[in-house]
Amino acid sequence: MEEFRKMFELVRPYWRRVALAGGASIIVSALSGSLAWLVKPIMDDIFVKKDSFLLMMIPFLVFFIFFVKGIFLMLNGYLIGSVNQKMVMNLRNRLFSHILNLPVGYFGKSSSGELISKVVNDIALLNGLVSLTVKDLLIESCTAIALICVALWRRPDITIISIVALPGAFYAIGKLGKRIRQISRRSQEKISHITEFLNESFTGIKILKAFSRQQDENERFEKITRDYYRENMRATRVGETGTLLMETVGGIGIAFVMWYGGRLVITHAMTVGDFFSFLAAIFLMYSPIRRLAKVNINLQQARAPFERISQLLAEPQEIAGAKTLGHEINSIEFKDVSFTYSESKHKALDSLNLTVQKGEIIAIVGRSGGGKTTLVNLLPRFYQPQEGKILINSTDITGVTFKSLRSSFGIVSQEVILFNDTVFANIAYGKPGADREEVVRAARAAYAHDFIMELPQGYDTIIGERGTRLSGGQRQRLSIARAVLTNPPVLILDEATSSLDTASEVMLQKALENLMSNRTTFVIAHRLSTIKKASRIIVLDKGRITETGTHQELLGHGGIYQKLYELQFSSQES
Repeated sequence: MEEFRKMFELVRPYWRRVALAGGASIIVSALSGSLAWLVKPIMDDIFVKKDSFLLMMIPFLVFFIFFVKGIFLMLNGYLIGSVNQKMVMNLRNRLFSHILNLPVGYFGKSSSGELISKVVNDIALLNGLVSLTVKDLLIESCTAIALICVALWRRPDITIISIVALPGAFYAIGKLGKRIRQISRRSQEKISHITEFLNESFTGIKILKAFSRQQDENERFEKITRDYYRENMRATRVGETGTLLMETVGGIGIAFVMWYGGRLVITHAMTVGDFFSFLAAIFLMYSPIRRLAKVNINLQQARAPFERISQLLAEPQEIAGAKTLGHEINSIEFKDVSFTYSESKHKALDSLNLTVQKGEIIAIVGRSGGGKTTLVNLLPRFYQPQEGKILINSTDITGVTFKSLRSSFGIVSQEVILFNDTVFANIAYGKPGADREEVVRAARAAYAHDFIMELPQGYDTIIGERGTRLSGGQRQRLSIARAVLTNPPVLILDEATSSLDTASEVMLQKALENLMSNRTTFVIAHRLSTIKKASRIIVLDKGRITETGTHQELLGHGGIYQKLYELQFSSQES
């Protein structure tokens, strides 16, 4: 009941429209009951007493009832449909907003395909919650009550006997509903697998084709869709079992009414009009009752996606501070910082201490898995350290707003993220409202202007999803231009020149040198030749700083840095 209450809480903001739809439902139900009521005068007065005046009036009355009923059915459907669409739209917007504010670490645990499935498929299943379930609850329950009242008025004894089996049938339907919920949960997991598979296949289409794996991927996809089909068929079988049960109960009830009521008519204990009016009410009553049984099935099917959505909405979001960090960054300090990824047993950073002053260029090197990327990811609070704290201008970064903190960093990573939009929009992404002159200036600084002007529409060229219409070096230069435009006080360069050829790298090194002037810069580089001019080189190993100094100082220590340097240049010479 608590879950059902939460589900119907989604409808509460639109209670006025639901109330109007409820009023329309009552009118529709009353009109349906009036049709059963009219059977008595039709049979007794027209067919038995041969009342010609009533014969002329009844058809007009029946037409009027159907016409008015149609109007209120249309009104009810429109109101419920608008509530349904608003609910789905707002829930989808709320879910998307919540996902955007989840910690970066959450996205390492959940695939993008699974999240897409929850935003698209799970909410789509809730689409019918209002339009079908609430509509049926309003109309069919009111209609059933109205028809039961007509039947009770005609013959209360037979009415009670004819509906005595309904509670047992509804109990059985409830049991079937639990089974439906379990199947629906598995079905949603299957559709998540389909979405995830499609996302991975389309993203990795080049690798797929390079290894000629089309046939293998087709077979995998067919297996996943076949599993999804089987789950849906299980749900269909259980649902149709409920239909069979209600039809059986209805058949028994109506058969009894026809036998017992027929005997009363033969013995003149009941008029023909009373009998057929009662029979019409019973016939009409079982139809809404069957649909009410379906309501339970619909609710159970909606519970599985609703549970998945609720679990996602319950995930804790990033917690921002209240202070605004100033644009000028004078010092950055790591104090006894330790961090461990949730899926790892070993610390990525272990009691790390580091102080960086304004204008320093800090190069971070070390073996793979040493904690280099983790260190710079803690600065904009993509992750939160389990121990210790990070201070900027002597202020704990957990106490400042995300906007003021993250706007202080310009990030150029090895993995370039671009959007299926124009060159201009991609460069200006970090600075909404930037004019053309600013964007061009940033592109020139990143040595990107010349190749941009060679594109079909220049800065207005659509570059494709993830920038697939550009080369790796071109994508990297757009990413650098985006960082240049934001003019941040701190730069984070994570293998920023890794995708460039030698000629482009020389140009970008010059651009980056100009960009790093008077800025605090963190540089992660595997090519040690690119960091010789760093103010300090930090060597990380197993989450700890094992060496620190300039390039020349570290070469004479005989430590990890010297070994990495000698290994790299000996391999280049060979």
